[in-house]
Amino acid sequence: MSKSIEAVKRKGKAKEATIESKDQRWHCRNRITLVFGSNDVEELETYTYEDGKLNFKTVDFHQAKSKAIEEILDNCIDEYYRGHVTEIHCELSEDGKSVMVEDNGIGFPIEKVPQVYSEFRTGSKFKDEETDEKGFLHRTLGQNGLGAAATCLTSDEFKVRVRHYNSKKEQTYTFIDGALKVKKTKPKPFKGHSGVRVELKLSKEVYKNDVVDEELLRKRIIDLAYNNPGLTFYFNKEKYHYKKGLLELAQRVDPDTAQEFGASAYIYEAKNTKGKKVKGKIDLSVALNLSKKSEEREKFISFVNSTPTFDGGFHHDRVRRLFVNSIKDKLARNAKKEKLTLVDNDILTGITFTIGVTMPNPRFESQTKRKLVRDTHLEKGIEELMNKNIDKFLRKNKEYLEVVMERAKSRNRFQELKDASKKARKQKKQRVEKLLDANERKKRELCTLFICEGDSAIGGLRSARDKLYQGGIALKGKPMNVAQAAISDILNNQEFSDIMASIGLIIGVEADVSKLRYSKVVFLADSDVDGGHINTLLTNFFYQFWPELFDQEAICIAKAPLFEVITDKGTKYIETPDELETFRETTKLKIKEIQRNKGLGEMSPEAWKHVLSRESFTIISASDVSRAKEMLNVCFGKDTSLRKELLMDEDSSSSTSVSVSSTTTSSAKKKASKAPAKKAKAATKKKAKVTKKKATTTGKKKAKKKTTTSSKKKK
Repeated sequence: MSKSIEAVKRKGKAKEATIESKDQRWHCRNRITLVFGSNDVEELETYTYEDGKLNFKTVDFHQAKSKAIEEILDNCIDEYYRGHVTEIHCELSEDGKSVMVEDNGIGFPIEKVPQVYSEFRTGSKFKDEETDEKGFLHRTLGQNGLGAAATCLTSDEFKVRVRHYNSKKEQTYTFIDGALKVKKTKPKPFKGHSGVRVELKLSKEVYKNDVVDEELLRKRIIDLAYNNPGLTFYFNKEKYHYKKGLLELAQRVDPDTAQEFGASAYIYEAKNTKGKKVKGKIDLSVALNLSKKSEEREKFISFVNSTPTFDGGFHHDRVRRLFVNSIKDKLARNAKKEKLTLVDNDILTGITFTIGVTMPNPRFESQTKRKLVRDTHLEKGIEELMNKNIDKFLRKNKEYLEVVMERAKSRNRFQELKDASKKARKQKKQRVEKLLDANERKKRELCTLFICEGDSAIGGLRSARDKLYQGGIALKGKPMNVAQAAISDILNNQEFSDIMASIGLIIGVEADVSKLRYSKVVFLADSDVDGGHINTLLTNFFYQFWPELFDQEAICIAKAPLFEVITDKGTKYIETPDELETFRETTKLKIKEIQRNKGLGEMSPEAWKHVLSRESFTIISASDVSRAKEMLNVCFGKDTSLRKELLMDEDSSSSTSVSVSSTTTSSAKKKASKAPAKKAKAATKKKAKVTKKKATTTGKKKAKKKTTTSSKKKK
C-alpha cells in the first residue's frame, strides 16, 4: 500500500487564490504574445526593397504589431486563392497610425460582421477537407478564426465596410476600444465593386508604440505581389504587379546571377475523416542566385501560402539537404581523386534560395507562422522537384562545380597551412647543420642568405663571403615543385625545411622582413638551363607561401659569370656568349686567356669575390599579381596542356614580361625555341623526301622515253 499523504499544519486561516474568468478581449489585449508573438522590438535579419534592389540587413521588427496588420491582408489573399479577388489596396497615413486594407472580393453576409471581427473561433476556413470546383483541397492562410478578431480587439478603432456580392448590400461597423463600443450603419444597396474594406488604428496601450513601420509594410505588400503573380497590389497609390512570380524576386536580388531551378505542381490523393478520397495540390517553385565569387553564407527567402517563414522550417531543410547531397554525389569521384572531403559550406557559399510553397492546410509551429513543420505530401513534392531539375541545373552550371572543388581545396589547404605553422614553429628552433650562418647577431636586417646549387658552390662562397653579413646554404640538385606537392610533403622535405629554419619563415604565417634572420635571399645557381630551372622552382616556392617578400624586394638572383677573360690589365667577368663576342670585337686590351665556367664549382676565388661584393642583385618583383600566379600555374601546375601551349607558342615565350614570371619562363624559352626548330627540321626532311620522290619519278620518265626512242631507231 502507498503511504498516505501527510497533513500540513498551518497557523491561522490560509489565504485562498482568487478565481477569475476573463473574456477574450482582456485575454487578447493582456496576453497578445500568445496570439501574435513577441510584443517587443527585436532585431530581424531580413531584407527591404530599395531602388529596385534587395537590401539584406538587420531591421527593428515588432512581431505582434506586424502580424496584426498581416492578418487583415491574409484574409484578402485567402479570397484570392478562392478565385474572388483581383486587386488589393493598402494605405498608410502620414503619421503611420492608420492603416486601410481593401479588396474586390465577394465579401460575406453582413449580419456576420460582429462575430467575424470580435469573436474568436469564427470564420469560413475550418473545414480542412473542403474542395474547390476542380476537386482540390482549398489552400488558405487563415485556419483558426483568430487573426482578424485579435486585430480588432487590440485596436483603438477598427472600421469595417462589407459589400456582399450575393445580397447586393453593404454595411459598416465601427469597433471602438477593442470592441467595447460598436457602431453600425443601416444596410443599404451599393454601387461599384464588392469586397471588404478595413480601416484600423492599433492600440498604444497594447502595443506600446502604435506607429506602423512604412518600410516593412511596403515590403510585405511587395512580397505578396511576387508570391501571387497576376494579382495587382497598390500601396499608397503605388502599383505592384508581377507575372513571373518568385523568379522575378530572385532577379531583383541580382539579375546577373538569378536563375530558375524549377517549378512544379505536386498532386496527391488522401482520405478525409469520412473515408472519402480527396485531391490535394502543392505548387512549388525554387529560384536561386548563384554568386561564384561571394564568400557569404547561404541565404533563404521563403514563403508558405504567401506568408514569409522567417524561421525556416521543413521546406528550408529539405531543399537544402537534397541540393547539397546531389552536388556531393556528382563530385564524389573527383573529391576522392583529389583526396578531399566536401562540406556543406563548400557547396552553399554564395547561394540565395528563393522558395515558394502553396499548399492545403499548412501546419506552423505557432499562430505567428514563422516556421513550417513537416508534412509527408510536401516532402514528396520537394523530392520530386529537386530530382527532376538537378541534372539540368548541373549541365547549365559546370563552372559552379569547379568553384566548389576549388573551395574544398582552399579549405583543405588552409587547414594544412594551420597544421604546418605548428610544425614549422618547432622546426624553426632546430639547428640547421648545413647552414653557413652570418656572424652578425644584433643587426640581422643587414644579413643576406645565398641559396647555392651544390656543395661545391658553398666552398667558393665560404672563402669569398663577408662572414659578418653573408650566409649560405646548399641545395642538392633541383628542389621540389611545391605547386603539385602536399603541405606535409613540403614540411618533410629536408632542403625546404632547412631554408625556412635558416631564414625564420613559417608556412601559413605572413613574413615580415624586419623580423626575419635574413632580410635578403639571393638565388645563386649555374648559368645554364638547369640553373634557370632551379631559380624558377625556388621562386615558385617563395611566391606560393610568402608573396609579400616580393613586394618587400627581399628575393633576388645573383648572376654568376660564365666567362673569365684574363687580359693584360686584369680579369673581365662576362655572363653570356653574346657579351663575350662583343667584348672581343670591341676591346683594345690583349686577351691572354678565356676561361669558361661550366658551373659555380669551377669559378675562381676572384670570380666569387666579384659576385659577392656587388652592391645589389637582380630583384624579382611581381607588378601584376594575378598574371604572376597565372604564369606560375602554367609552368608548375598539374595541367600539362598549358605548358605545351606555352612551349609551342613563340609569341607567348617572347612577350613574357619581366617580373616574377620573367625567371619562371627562362627555361621554357629555351625549350620553346627548340620547338620551332624541330618543326622546321621536320618540314625540311619532308620537303627533301618529296623532292627526291619527284626526282626519281622524272628519272623514270626519262629512262622510259630513252628506251622508246632507241626501239624506234632499231625499227
